[in-house]
Amino acid sequence: MSEAPEQVRVAHEPDDVRYAIYLGETLAGFTEYRVPARGNARAFVHTEVSPEFGGRGLAGTLVTEAMADTRAAGMRIVPYCPYVSAWLKKHPEYEEIVDWPNT
Repeated sequence: MSEAPEQVRVAHEPDDVRYAIYLGETLAGFTEYRVPARGNARAFVHTEVSPEFGGRGLAGTLVTEAMADTRAAGMRIVPYCPYVSAWLKKHPEYEEIVDWPNT
């Protein structure tokens, strides 16, 4: 009998200013954000998945959930993180709530 796959769960952890992705109870990765002074946006600054969890599409799942939750909260997205920027360029349905940084 084969072992059941571990449950993938994305959690918003506002006290840590991040979204985290878990496999079972193990933290597999996260995307960190900052809330600018104006307060109606999340500026995503870093996304990371631990190497032992790489190649499973977890970063994409994580960012998909974080972007959907940010939209549902009525907030704008400011993508400083290269991974979040690349993801948003592939998902034009978010364009109306993205504030591209001047870099």
